[in-house]
Amino acid sequence: MAERQFPGFTLRSGVTKEGSRFTALLSSHPAKGGFPNYFAVYENRSFREEAVAAEAAEKALGLVLGVEDDGTPVFAEGETG
Repeated sequence: MAERQFPGFTLRSGVTKEGSRFTALLSSHPAKGGFPNYFAVYENRSFREEAVAAEAAEKALGLVLGVEDDGTPVFAEGETG
């Protein structure tokens, strides 16, 4: 999966399996240690193929403009990843 560095956080794209479907996600890892937070992207979709979900997660990672103080990804207005 892909990753991008932001001040204080590293964001990584990823995929998780939920039943027979896959969900695209981003994980936010604090630079100073601690537990990552996970954010589902393209929540209105589930994917039948893991590779397609991974591609969607990487696309969403590319659309992130920055991160909030708690590591939440920030997208452009109207874009939800």
